[in-house]
Amino acid sequence: MAHFMTLPEAVAQNLNSGDTAAFEGFTHLIPHASAHEALRQGIKDLTLVRMTPDLIYDQMIGMGAVRKLIFSYAGNPGVGLLRRLRDSVENGWPHKIEIEEHSHAAMANAYEAGAAGLPFAMLRGYKGAELARVNPNIKSVTCPFTGEELAAVPAIRPDVTFIHAQKADRKGNVLVEGIVGVQKEAVLAAKRSVVTVEEIVDDLSAHPNACVLPGWTVTVICEVPGGAHPSYAHGYYPRDNASYIAWDRIAADRDTFLAWMKENVLDATPEVFDDRVSHLRSRS
Repeated sequence: MAHFMTLPEAVAQNLNSGDTAAFEGFTHLIPHASAHEALRQGIKDLTLVRMTPDLIYDQMIGMGAVRKLIFSYAGNPGVGLLRRLRDSVENGWPHKIEIEEHSHAAMANAYEAGAAGLPFAMLRGYKGAELARVNPNIKSVTCPFTGEELAAVPAIRPDVTFIHAQKADRKGNVLVEGIVGVQKEAVLAAKRSVVTVEEIVDDLSAHPNACVLPGWTVTVICEVPGGAHPSYAHGYYPRDNASYIAWDRIAADRDTFLAWMKENVLDATPEVFDDRVSHLRSRS
């Protein structure tokens, strides 16, 4: 059953250096607060999984917390490519991460397979595409019934999944409304899950066919109002488009990026911050 605790406690108890972690949310309900707390706790060597890595993964890559990225489309929505990701892949700053690129369809199916306890996912995809040339985890299988050749990818089974949602009740059930994306599957596929919510209520007042994660599928719930900002939370606050536009300029320069992270995420004294990022600056 789900336990209720603070976000710092949840991250400390459920995310370890070296883990495979998913911070999922598609367009909205992106768990920014959880990613920032992971950075504040200095967690490193992560394999990050996400269908559309955007600002939070750019920040985690730029701070040297990531070893590998499993993804489909890495970009700042409506703006362009992720600059810290690109600097890592092209220039090795702060170090060169490993990348495993898939299509959206493959990622969605891989989460579904993980949630179902299957070893891999099958799909009609990748025909005529070149991703298989650079991704050895894209393979093919032959249907035993029709003889059709299908694409196959490994199931995604994170050590821990983080999502943001609108509400949780006091029994630990979680309501996700709006664009659901793969949040449900990402939680069900993971060994552990941390769900931040806008509020904890007595009754979810969920409508028929609503997406509700039962309390027994969730490890931890944390009440974190605004935990998805600058993405939006349907029914609570809109997308902060200005922040997404501003990020392109902030992330374009290494020193500007580090200064922004110090002021807005790490909340560290100058001495502590300089000690944590000295190895990053030495690679500039």
